[in-house]
Amino acid sequence: MRSKQLPHREETEEKALPSLPEDEIKITYIGGGAREWPPKLFRDLALCSDIEGEVALFDLDYESAQLNAEFGNWVQEQDGAVGDWTYTAVEDRAEALEGTDFVILSTQFNPAETFVHDLDIPREYGIYGAVGATIGPSGMMRMMRTVPVYREFGNAIQEHCPDAWVLNYTNPLTVATRALHEAFPDIKAIGLCHEVFHAQDMLADLVAKYYDVERPDRDEIDINVKGINHYTWVDEARWRGIDLLTIVDHHIGQGDGLREYTVEEMADEDPFVDNNQVTFELYRRFGILPAAGDRHLVEYGTWFIQGDMPEDLNRWGVKRTTSDYRAKHWNPSESEQTTDVTAWMEGETKFELAPSGEIAVDLMRTLTVGDSMKTHVNLPNTGQITGLPEGAVVETNALITPGSIKPINAGPLPRQVRNQIQTHVNNHETMIEAAFAGDIDLAFRAFLNDPQVKTLQTETAREMFAELVATEEEYLQDWNLEKSEVLAESEAFDN
Repeated sequence: MRSKQLPHREETEEKALPSLPEDEIKITYIGGGAREWPPKLFRDLALCSDIEGEVALFDLDYESAQLNAEFGNWVQEQDGAVGDWTYTAVEDRAEALEGTDFVILSTQFNPAETFVHDLDIPREYGIYGAVGATIGPSGMMRMMRTVPVYREFGNAIQEHCPDAWVLNYTNPLTVATRALHEAFPDIKAIGLCHEVFHAQDMLADLVAKYYDVERPDRDEIDINVKGINHYTWVDEARWRGIDLLTIVDHHIGQGDGLREYTVEEMADEDPFVDNNQVTFELYRRFGILPAAGDRHLVEYGTWFIQGDMPEDLNRWGVKRTTSDYRAKHWNPSESEQTTDVTAWMEGETKFELAPSGEIAVDLMRTLTVGDSMKTHVNLPNTGQITGLPEGAVVETNALITPGSIKPINAGPLPRQVRNQIQTHVNNHETMIEAAFAGDIDLAFRAFLNDPQVKTLQTETAREMFAELVATEEEYLQDWNLEKSEVLAESEAFDN
């Protein structure tokens, strides 16, 4: 057989080496005047020396963006800051987006004018939502306000920075992320939430308790994640090869594994307290471990928000987040819980340059100059959860490498859990269709199908819906309210 003649080196066309990744990047933060998330990002960036660049802060409240820019630059001057970042408030959104590498989204309407009504009006109809940020009548109203805005963001990203990675933190996270992909199908957008981290932390606590070892870091707890945001489940959990679900079984069997709480015990608790009693109860009933905080789980598992309130909610160690708390949390002068960057800069409150526990900076570093990482993200379903519709946004683990985010196949959910999730997926898809068309009556069909709303007569649900729409009409300008047959039937809405 004749051997193949290799070309001489001088005859071979020389190919250029791949370029090294850029270590200077631009981050655009939409919602850059926010109280909570930007300061966390600034601290994490200051502690990361692998990437550097500029952060453009855009917010409709330009003064808040300016204040955060001042704070971000102040953080850079603190002891221990190794990152190299410049923060600028930008008044024009198009300018902020132009040429950016990463877009971070965390936006919210003024809760005193929106969220407060989302919580209080359903309460008058007997619906005792614990959070109201994702589902239930409160979550549905938030979807109606948010989807048109995120459709607009998707269009703007397509125009000004189509290759940018988009990290969305905004609730309702599933629907906001889905709106971005519906507006711009090629968008590189993911939804990020820290709820699953809390499940890993809980499992790490059990490891330390029952094995008498130093508490492992949450990253050492390997779990298989599947579901939708705030109703995510784990069917495999391991640490050093040990099946951690057997430890959960053991813990539940102990004297303090399952218990009831009183109203008096819960009175002074923070509304974000998590006693894992709902988590363990759902695990006992369905054989798969929920991976979201109890305050979110009770809204999807509506068994827990029926009966006499607050007694029948408090007994599970869960406390309702009140409208008063939401309104005060928005105003730093009225709440100690709200991040006050001015107090830090003026020395009134001690500032510590410590990691936030969020992963946005880890993701950006990995996508640019890093190696690889595995974490949970929200992405359109391309088969990572079998049995749920393709295109619906679901939450699973993903492998992140430079320039790539690939969801990991999580397998199917048990039928009984999948049935619950399917209802919400269908409602999400209906709400996306309704919002893109401005069809208020189609939105009401999704509203009517929500498990919390199903506890009401249809006419009662219609009146609650109409009252919510009438109260928040200012924030629903993208909806065709005048042509709504549902609103025309109601006494609560005056056409």
